[in-house]
Amino acid sequence: MSGKSGPSEQELRIKANQYSSELKQLAGKIGELESELNEHHLVIETISKVPKERKCFRLVNGVLIERTVNEVLPALKTNEEGIKSTIKQLTEQYQKRDKEFMEFQQKHHIRIASG
Repeated sequence: MSGKSGPSEQELRIKANQYSSELKQLAGKIGELESELNEHHLVIETISKVPKERKCFRLVNGVLIERTVNEVLPALKTNEEGIKSTIKQLTEQYQKRDKEFMEFQQKHHIRIASG
């Protein structure tokens, strides 16, 4: 018979705080990306209505670059798809970690106090 019992209360608290912190970080990043996605969508929607040869400006790594709508639109659409994909991955990761956290709480009979 093993002399060691389960994790201490402090270890459980640390682990619960790690889960909580990680979930908050993931939610924050998802929120940032959703805001960025919305901005991309608005720009795509707006410049899709103007002539393709019209010049527009795009900020790339802090440098304002002059291009045509025809040059910028495909890049914006590619970026939009990339952001959607990243949001999907982060959402799946969030759901997985949230499920793990719930199982951890049930296993160790932990209730998180709100407020």
